[in-house]
This record gives sequence, C-alpha cells and structure tokens, in this order.
Amino acid sequence: MSPRPPDQPLRQSDLHADPVEQFRRWFAAARKSNPMPEAMTLCTASREARPSGRMLLLKGVSVKGFDFYTSYESHKAAELEENPWAALVFWWIELDRQVRIEGTVSRLDAAASDEYFATRPLGAQIGAIASRQSTPLKDRRTLEDAVERVAAQHPAGTSPERPAHWGGYRVAPQAFEFWQGRHDRLHDRFRYSRSEDRSWDIERLQP
Repeated sequence: MSPRPPDQPLRQSDLHADPVEQFRRWFAAARKSNPMPEAMTLCTASREARPSGRMLLLKGVSVKGFDFYTSYESHKAAELEENPWAALVFWWIELDRQVRIEGTVSRLDAAASDEYFATRPLGAQIGAIASRQSTPLKDRRTLEDAVERVAAQHPAGTSPERPAHWGGYRVAPQAFEFWQGRHDRLHDRFRYSRSEDRSWDIERLQP
C-alpha cells in the first residue's frame, strides 16, 4: 500500500473560482502519480430512488460537463432514463484527494459518439457490438461465440460502425466537493454549488 501523503492543508484561497478548472488542476496532479486517474465511480438511481454504482473511465471534460461512454441497454442507462441525476466520485490515493460531482445527465449527440467510437481499439469496438450489456448470459461461450461472429465481419484494418445501442453521456455539474485528506480524519472539504445567477458559491464543510 502506498505510504500516506504528508498532511497537506486545503484552503479556500487555494481553490479556483471555477470548479471545472479546479478539477483540471487536481486531475493534472493526479496524472503524475496515479496509473489511471480517469477511473471514477458513477452512481445512478432508479425511479424508486434505489441507488447503484460502478467504476467507469472519464473520457472528456469541458465547461459543459464530464463525458463517459457505455451501452444504452445497460443497467445504468435504464436508471438514467428513469432518473437523469447522477454522481461521480474520483479517488486519488497517492494525493489523499477525492472529488465528488453531482449533476444531470443527457446523451451526447451521435456525431460525438461516432467520433469517440472510432478511436477505440478494434477489439473494444467488436466487444461493444457483440455484448448486450447487463442482460442475462447463459455462459461465457455464448459471449465468445457472439464476439467471434462480429470479428469475422470486421477483420483487422476495418472500421466498424458504432452500434445504435452504444454511445456517450454527459454529466452537467450542479455541485462539486473537493476533499483533501488530513491527519486524524480532520479533512478539508469545500463544496461548490450553483447560485441563482449561475455562478459558483464556495463553502467549507465539516470533516
């Protein structure tokens, strides 16, 4: 296990007024020590407010939001259709930092999904086409047979089209929390929340 980082304070004066820019700064720092800083937990909830979470990879950050890609037939997609609110959590243990983001989720347009799909390795493209994510599977061989059938149609050097059941989502943030671990569990926490004029208010939270 990595040694605990030194006790590093986080002050409001250290924070950028724009939480997206603050995220970019912390993400850039995490890239120097974490092998996969883009790993994040996506939390969704059903219409009945039953929550679920899973690990995904962040694939884009802009002033408009945080992007990820998945199957539109997945469990998470079904919940997002019922309840378009979600939360993201990033944890960078080497820096003892956590970022929480809450917001509304919408699908990216087809052009954006096509563009990203084209950048994926052929094997990942084939897997996305063959898999009906989150649906029951009789056995592993059934999945492997489906992959083989798709692979036979798309040999090396080809560019498969993105399947209609797969694409991108964007979390439009409504709240952020930046968490810096401190000794004795007396952590520094700051929350950004939207004000009526759409600017960001910052407040310190109890650890």
